[in-house]
Amino acid sequence: MRTQRQVVDYSLRKRAVLRELLAGRVGTYDVCDASPYLKNAARFHGEPTEERCPICRSENLTHVHYIYGDELKQSAGQARTLTELPVLAMTLCEFQVFVVEVCLGCDWNHLVEQYLLGRDGLAGDTEAGAEQGAVGGTAASVAGAGPAIRRRREAQR
Repeated sequence: MRTQRQVVDYSLRKRAVLRELLAGRVGTYDVCDASPYLKNAARFHGEPTEERCPICRSENLTHVHYIYGDELKQSAGQARTLTELPVLAMTLCEFQVFVVEVCLGCDWNHLVEQYLLGRDGLAGDTEAGAEQGAVGGTAASVAGAGPAIRRRREAQR
């Protein structure tokens, strides 16, 4: 997606949890604890993947995308399909997406990544480019205008 930014990948945390499980310091019941709501979200809104579950190795994992943001109001915290996200990104200024992988067989679940979506990603790039062109493109004048641009954006929110 074009407006995806501030991506946080949790693959190192996932490897640490699996290492703890294989070492016997953590039990299967501690990591395979998906709630019924998460499993229903995976069934109805999830995106199937080709990746096998690291615990049971019999089911493919499903990715569930949860959205959060001030503009969403009552819709915050809902699971959305991957096809709905670009439409929301062009409609809303900014919202966070949390991607959770779920195994419907053994109830394994883990946060995979989180990122921001929304029009602010597009507007920030075009405003900075417009400011640079309007001032004349010198690095010193753009660096001095940086805090003023940030203050204007914060005032608009």
